[in-house]
Amino acid sequence: MKVSEVMTREVHTVQPHQPVQEAANFMLSADAGSIPVTDGHRLIGMITDRDIAVRGIARGYGPDTPVRELMTDDLVIVRIDDSIEDAASKMSEAQVRRLPVIDEDERLCGIVSLGDLSREADDDCAAEALEGVSQPGGEHRQ
Repeated sequence: MKVSEVMTREVHTVQPHQPVQEAANFMLSADAGSIPVTDGHRLIGMITDRDIAVRGIARGYGPDTPVRELMTDDLVIVRIDDSIEDAASKMSEAQVRRLPVIDEDERLCGIVSLGDLSREADDDCAAEALEGVSQPGGEHRQ
């Protein structure tokens, strides 16, 4: 099964110059923990609620801080035609719950989450991702 068959296609994004308060408001209204950062159609980062709290508020940044100041730009991604097993493996290895999905032109075209894998994939695939995500330690990313 391909990532394209299970991913969420309608993805809200923010621009790097927008204030983190706008990103946080979107996360609140969408009940989401992260939002991709794009420059045009090109994915350049992700910002999470944890980025805002730990990189931002804990270090004294305010709500008007541009997203680019707090976003993660060292991303783990999958391509739209990758297998869900590849996605699960990447999630496990990077200890992340969601991955941006890009197409052959490097444009953001969706997000695949641990929830998508658990709903749509076989149990082994979702279990692999969950096992890595739930391991303690590791560097925080997306």
